[in-house]
Amino acid sequence: MFERIANGWALSKQSFRVLMLDKELLLFPIMSGISCLLVLASFALPLWGSKYFDTIMNEQQAPQDPLAYVILFAFYFVNYFVIIFFNSALMACAIIRLKGGNPGVSDGFNAALNRLPQIAGWALVSATVGFILKMIESRSERVGQIVAGLLGMAWSITTYFVIPVLVVEKKNPIESMKRSVGILRETWGESLVANFGIGAIMFLIMIPVFLVLAGGGMLIAAGNVMWGGVLLGCGILSILLISLVSSAVHAILIAAIYLFAAEGEAPQEFDKTLIAHAFNRK
Repeated sequence: MFERIANGWALSKQSFRVLMLDKELLLFPIMSGISCLLVLASFALPLWGSKYFDTIMNEQQAPQDPLAYVILFAFYFVNYFVIIFFNSALMACAIIRLKGGNPGVSDGFNAALNRLPQIAGWALVSATVGFILKMIESRSERVGQIVAGLLGMAWSITTYFVIPVLVVEKKNPIESMKRSVGILRETWGESLVANFGIGAIMFLIMIPVFLVLAGGGMLIAAGNVMWGGVLLGCGILSILLISLVSSAVHAILIAAIYLFAAEGEAPQEFDKTLIAHAFNRK
């Protein structure tokens, strides 16, 4: 167990180093976040003042009539489509880099555009699952949240490698899920632990950010609004930056493990012994 943790942690650190070679990969999470905000605005603003506004804005409220169900599902589909599109572009660039290339933003967009049918299909599946989980959660507040949380976690694990399969192999949603599960069975220890390693590193980085936010709040409470606002602003910007880095590093890690599973060779930026060990469950 401790060997798996050490191996996963090492893989996560190597993913950070790859990101330093292609910092423009951070543009994809930025564009994804902005696009998701635009999607939210495109649904919320036309519904402003109507009874359907809370359908989009209130995560805990279940739809009250058939049209509300349609609106909510449409929102889920468009939102997932945007997220998957930019994740696919990011994954394509990560794979190009790990194969020794020097990707640009246009390479990612071209790859994603060439896979629009697969992206749309996976967005439809993801929206359906997300919609069902919301219905479970909204029907029974406490029990529903627990059940939805457990199912959501299982879904995230099951679909861990779907995006690289979609990008490289252009499989349909069902085949992509089967392929993802197959890779996960071979790499279950390091894949998940390395993902945890990324989260742990980000948490450690976030500790001083939380202190900055707390300091800003204390200054505002003490009447020093200007400096308190400056600290709060710096803290919020830091959180956004850390989230962007986490998204990019996560994609690089998944791409590296996927490439070894698909081609049998470790990317040159990764320690071959470490990544090969991810497939040794003895």
